Amino acid sequence: MCRYSFLYSSILAAFSGSAFADQADLQPEIVVSATRVVQTVDATLADVSVISREDIEASATRDLSDLLRLQAGIDIARTGGPGGQTSIFLRGTNNNHVLVLIDGVRVAALGTGAFTWETLPLAAIERVEIVRGPRASYWGSDAIGGVIQIFTRKLDGLRVALGYGSYADAKADIGIGHRGESGGYSVQIGARDEDGFPSQNENGYGYEDKDHGLRNRHLSARADHRWGEQTLDAVFMRSQGTTEFAGGQSDFTEQAINLTLSGAITPVWQHRLSAGRASEDYATPAYFDAYASRRTSLGWQNEIALSPQQRLVLGLDAVHERGEKLDSYRHSRNNTGIYAGWQVGMRPFDSEVSLRSDDNNLFGQHTTGSVAAGWHFNEATRAYASYGQGFRGPTLNEQYSPGFGGLYAGNPDLQPEKSSSREIGFEFAPGQGQQLKANLYSTRISNLISFSGVAFRAENVARARIKGAELGYNTSFGAWMFDGRLTWQDPRNEDTGTQLLRRAKQKFTGTLERSFGESLHAGVELLRSGRRADVAGIELPGYTLVNLRATWTIAPEWMLHARIENLTDRDYELAHGYNTPRRSGFLEMVWTTR
Repeated sequence: MCRYSFLYSSILAAFSGSAFADQADLQPEIVVSATRVVQTVDATLADVSVISREDIEASATRDLSDLLRLQAGIDIARTGGPGGQTSIFLRGTNNNHVLVLIDGVRVAALGTGAFTWETLPLAAIERVEIVRGPRASYWGSDAIGGVIQIFTRKLDGLRVALGYGSYADAKADIGIGHRGESGGYSVQIGARDEDGFPSQNENGYGYEDKDHGLRNRHLSARADHRWGEQTLDAVFMRSQGTTEFAGGQSDFTEQAINLTLSGAITPVWQHRLSAGRASEDYATPAYFDAYASRRTSLGWQNEIALSPQQRLVLGLDAVHERGEKLDSYRHSRNNTGIYAGWQVGMRPFDSEVSLRSDDNNLFGQHTTGSVAAGWHFNEATRAYASYGQGFRGPTLNEQYSPGFGGLYAGNPDLQPEKSSSREIGFEFAPGQGQQLKANLYSTRISNLISFSGVAFRAENVARARIKGAELGYNTSFGAWMFDGRLTWQDPRNEDTGTQLLRRAKQKFTGTLERSFGESLHAGVELLRSGRRADVAGIELPGYTLVNLRATWTIAPEWMLHARIENLTDRDYELAHGYNTPRRSGFLEMVWTTR
């Protein structure tokens, strides 16, 4: 850890000298993903961060993974270029241990249990909420490492964007929206085509010296209208296209629909009635493989104010899932979840207790709970502690896949993976745009599914233990803004003692940005990742990336975004045998009537 001593020194120096900052105090972000009800970030008893639309615009990037990798506790692995399979590891847990929602709708594939991040159009996103730590007592299966919820955009006016960059990366988006006193609508369509680069290098199993790119078309739309105390909200998003890889290509179609009626029934009773549907179709002709996922959900949530300081959250979720794999299996399953949470905010003491029971017709009943308590020492300082349980139901591939020639077959008798986590958090926000955060956590996961039975059949036999610490500091001083995050973690297979794959023990990310008047903002991103274990006992070396970004407001309606990635032209790998972008750039011009 001595290599990071410079970071601690810099933070302490900035912290002690930034009392003269002339920035106004930052208002707490409003979030809903931690407890399924509206809270400010400083009121939640969990580690929550938000990526706003302003953050997305300032980054000048095209991929959400570029923003997620700057967050504490998140590791990224990608097999190749822009359309390569992308894995998100949250607090050292597996890729399918994070619950991904789009406007409240589950979107992970039923076959793999993971979300295809590489197909998500960043232009359609308004904000992203990241909740670290188990949230199963509110959300059910998959939320072992945490929850990442994506909210689609609400445009107000006309917006047109055109961009072009390295690797023949071209994109275009056009959208229109209107907001009034009783509601509004928003529609946006877009396209992105990128020729890319060879996805594998000479160490890859299928290396070929040709570019592998991405073709994407997307549509997002939403509308809402208020009648008295009730609001009806409809959301639709669709993304389809082709990703290329060494040896072939995959065609994908992702879609999510959500319809919600919410509002006050009485002065102390709020409700939310929602119906959603998510689908994914993925076909890889070169491997004679195709699968389809369909998920239909219905939920009713109630928030009851017992007093100004106490509230109950009561809800019911019903989900029907159906998955089909070409020439392999076709199965469906149903899950019903009932949950309750009691939240108390009686400064200086806050507390929260929650419990959920899920009943699945294939793997039975599973109950999870969590408890948390916090103490405000003063208006600027608080600490909290929590304990939570989580679980992940087996995927349909893990249950029913026939395998390959009888090897690596699924097992219909699999039980859910289970976890328990403990966390201590500390926050200090004295004002003037400053905040210091520190978190310590420990997670044990048992019943992990491993293809290690007879003929490598899937079995519940593995265990993992993850210990970690996160430190974050952000401040504003004059025209400058700084945001730094340090992650230390030890994700291990508890049976073999080996490090879990593609997760670094240490990571530092920092963003330093400066405003030059009101029209020009420029910044630099620094990412340092430590060594990571990979397949076949290979260790990937650590790497350092430097990215530059700038935004120039040419006129009230015109804005230019510019980005240079991998400024030092570093050759590094996120997965053994797969290439990553070298030094590259991108420009985007945006016209808006907002």
